[in-house]
Amino acid sequence: MNSTAAGLLAKVPWVSTPATLATATEPSGDKAAGVQGNSRLTSATGTVLLALLAVEGVTILSVRQMITLHIYVGLLLLGPVVLKSGSTMYRFARYYRGAPAYIEKGPPHPVLRILGPFVILSSLALLGTGTALIFTADARSNWVLTAHQTCFWIWIVLMTVHVAGHLWEALVTSRAELRSTLRGPSARSSRRRLSLIALALVLGVGTATVLLPHATTWTTRQPGQHDHPSALRP
Repeated sequence: MNSTAAGLLAKVPWVSTPATLATATEPSGDKAAGVQGNSRLTSATGTVLLALLAVEGVTILSVRQMITLHIYVGLLLLGPVVLKSGSTMYRFARYYRGAPAYIEKGPPHPVLRILGPFVILSSLALLGTGTALIFTADARSNWVLTAHQTCFWIWIVLMTVHVAGHLWEALVTSRAELRSTLRGPSARSSRRRLSLIALALVLGVGTATVLLPHATTWTTRQPGQHDHPSALRP
């Protein structure tokens, strides 16, 4: 991040920067490890998701030509998205149930806190409608495709704000998590969390591998073909 970009982002109240992270309050005491573990799991999973979403974004540039990869990566995302949603909702539940360590940690910025549930819902809706398209090879695919595209535009707006707000924190926390797997007193806990992420990826790969053969209506479609189901539009 260059100095100009960092300066501009620092003026946005919900965006994490090196300065805001340096002054952030961290919980103390024995229960702080649970808060830190949840934060590291969420950040590391988010970093993995960002890399996968970058690949998915490339396929959108020429979705008809890369439809097989588009579908496969979209299905693979299911595992990590469920894991990140679960870790986020766990923090949400612990905070609002009054867990002292989570209260001391504090909530995200109000903008991110308000958008959080909508980010989760839009992500699940986007992946859900995409999965539904695999099994709708008739006239129903028209409205499912429209729903999928509508969810995408809602999701991209919400995710832009979400990623801007959490990107630096996620990268710093993920780096610390990766380093702690090699040494330190929390190495075992870090390895367990990375194992959860690996399991989510394996489940995502398994889901994609099992369901991709059912998408032949889309994957065998020739560019420019417009009979049912409707041709995918960028």
